[in-house]
Formats: sequence, structure tokens, C-alpha cells
Amino acid sequence: MYYDPKTNKFPYTDITDKHYLKVKKNNGLVFDENYPYIDRSKGFLFKQKLIRILLYILVFPIATVRMGLRIKGRENIKKHKDVLKNGVISCCNHVHMWDYIAVMKAIRPFKSNLLAWAPNVRGENGKLIRLVGGIPIPDRGAHATAAYLNVLEDLLKNEKGWLHIYAEGSMWEYYAPVRPFKRGISYLSIKSDKPVLPLGISYRKAGFIRSKIFKQVACLTLTVGEPVYPDESLPLGEREKDLTVRCHDAVCRLVGIDPAKNLYPPVFNNDKRIDYYTDVYGVGYKTSW
Repeated sequence: MYYDPKTNKFPYTDITDKHYLKVKKNNGLVFDENYPYIDRSKGFLFKQKLIRILLYILVFPIATVRMGLRIKGRENIKKHKDVLKNGVISCCNHVHMWDYIAVMKAIRPFKSNLLAWAPNVRGENGKLIRLVGGIPIPDRGAHATAAYLNVLEDLLKNEKGWLHIYAEGSMWEYYAPVRPFKRGISYLSIKSDKPVLPLGISYRKAGFIRSKIFKQVACLTLTVGEPVYPDESLPLGEREKDLTVRCHDAVCRLVGIDPAKNLYPPVFNNDKRIDYYTDVYGVGYKTSW
């Protein structure tokens, strides 16, 4: 059942892809064409293995309890494992500081890489983000972007890896409507000839102890969908937008929203935040653009 916490606890920004978290640290890393976006050194890979063990024995259990996490649809991982093991891009609404932990738990035993906001990788959690597969999105111009895209294409096509993307562009905690998706996810899917696996995070009302004592806004449910493929019958110019729309619609359905009634259009176009109310059936209505 669709549940909207409708919290005013967080300062959601005016534009739907903007960040509101303040990153305190800046370690000065430069993400240009020379940066190793995927670190394949022996020392780093060893640390990643240790982190993976820690995730299973400690982090997953603690995060599950703390977030009140439930995972649905894991049968789709098994059902499509032959497709997923050959490389895939996953997408999800980004609504919690720890929601990537939920993603990693949901897709196990597969291991994913993650596109990460550059200031986060420079910040106080940067080393941990890298160890769980974080790949910083470069901010140093065309040459850096080209090098980064080459790394991603190699990851998907040659290494048959898993890449997770938050297509909304930023994290808005406990926000219920699915914000517009940027088209980069579809660009990479078409470029690498890999499907997109949609996941959706929805909410459940927190009980008395969670809400009153731990001040938890809501409990989380992550639902795994089925792969979405580019429509090769469409001209190349239309294929990217079509795939973005279908991925956005899939995430809406996974969180319990009728795509036709979602607050936002599916494709990002510098969209502004919309103020809204919710009726007793959980359907969002637009009040202004």
C-alpha cells in the first residue's frame, strides 16, 4: 500500500536534481582524464573484499533493523540471473543516506559499482564510498567525461559488471514522488547494449518506538523489478528518451504510484520542486509547476 510520510524535516531544494546535504571535508581529489575511476590495484581490491565480508556479517543486519528494511522481488534476481551476469545498469529513487546498502543487499550475490556525486567522494565518507564501488562523476570538462565514459563502457561491455545509477540526480530523504530521471542512464544502456533493472523504494508507517523514540520518519521497502530493454525498433534519437520514460514508469509502479498520476514528468528538464497534497488513497495531485 502506498504511504507518503510527507515530512518537512528536510530542506528539499527548488530544482529536483540538486543536493541539500553539506559536505564538510574536501580532500582535494581531482577527477580528470587521469583519475583511476575504477581502482584495480591489489591493495584496493583486498580492502574491498574485507568490506564485502563486513557488509554481510555486520552492516546488512544493522541497516535492516535501523531502516526497518524489507526487500521484495528478489525472485527477479534469480529469474534473470543469466541476463544480469552479463552486465546490467540498475536505477532507483534516492531517498535515504543508507539506501545503497539496501540496494547491495537486494542484489546479492551480485556486486555493483555506483555513480557518486564528486563532492561526496572528496568528502568525509569518500574512502568508504570508493570501497563499496563508488565511481565519482567527473567535474573537470570534456576530456574527463570522455575518460570516465570509456571506463563505464568497459565495465559494462568487457567486464560484464553491474552499475547502479540514481537517475534523479540527488538524494531527497523520505520524499515519496519519483523525481524526473536524467537521460544518462539510457545513454549508457544503449551505448553498452545492456538492460536497465529498476528498483523502487517505498515507505511504511513507523511504529510507536521507531517514530517516538528513534525519531524515524518511516520504514523502507525496496522492491526489485524486471529488466527494461532499449526499443531497437525506434530511431536512435528517440530510443534514449523512450527508455528513460519506461524506466521512470517502472520505478513509479514499484513504489505504488500510477505513472500517469506521479507529480513529475519522467524526463528531467531543470524541473522545479512541486508542492503537493495527498488524498486518502495516496494519489499525488499537482498544485503548481
